[in-house]
Amino acid sequence: MPDIHSSAQISPDAQIAEDVTIGPFAIIDGPAVIGSGSVIGAQVWIHGAVTMGTNNKIGYGSIVGADPQDLAFDPATETGVEIGSRNVIREYVTIHRATEAGAKTRIGDENYLMTGAHLGHDVTLGNKNIIANNALFGGFVEVGNSIVIAGASAFHQFIKIGDHAMVQGLTGASKDVPPYCILRHTNRLSGLNSVGMRRAGISPNERQEIKSAYAILFQRGLAINSALDEAGTREWGPAATLLIEAVRNPGRKGILTREETPKG
Repeated sequence: MPDIHSSAQISPDAQIAEDVTIGPFAIIDGPAVIGSGSVIGAQVWIHGAVTMGTNNKIGYGSIVGADPQDLAFDPATETGVEIGSRNVIREYVTIHRATEAGAKTRIGDENYLMTGAHLGHDVTLGNKNIIANNALFGGFVEVGNSIVIAGASAFHQFIKIGDHAMVQGLTGASKDVPPYCILRHTNRLSGLNSVGMRRAGISPNERQEIKSAYAILFQRGLAINSALDEAGTREWGPAATLLIEAVRNPGRKGILTREETPKG
């Protein structure tokens, strides 16, 4: 039997695995599916069609599956949230459901969302990301894998954040953040996330290729089409190709290509 506090309110439509723990005054008010080993903290609200994998931890006061902050949204639209496994979602995190019929806001596996983070409607979050306190993601943001995002950062709707990127605190982006890159201040690149790449097991040869591709794309003062043409004259491995293709095929808001000018 699940360990459900006597003050919690659980919809009869919910499917709760046998070893789930649900804390005081938590509310599960729809056809949620909560996987084995999960812990739902006190005063958590899980609303509507929310599906969770195994061994997730949802912290005090978090809200998962609430209506999107979209003035045109019809609450009768059937949408939901899908969460993978082994995620840690700390206190007061908000995750809103999708806007389009049948769609879902999606979270992968092994992510760590710290206190106060917000994932807007239709966000897609990959795997093994660390998102610090009060980071904010607008609707339809696509977040890749193994990204570190510092606190109080904000991201415009419809942008992409590439694998292994790192974002400084108190900053933000209104265009795509390329894979492997560091974002500093607003919409300014600041080199490569070398430490993150090493920790992710990217080999020295791959890191050197990424560095070479970065130099062509962002450091030589070339127009972006000219930089892509030059990059196209060489053979690249999969890791560097990921960076080049992100620049070649940006999202609807475009991609950041301006590196911050060093001071001094």
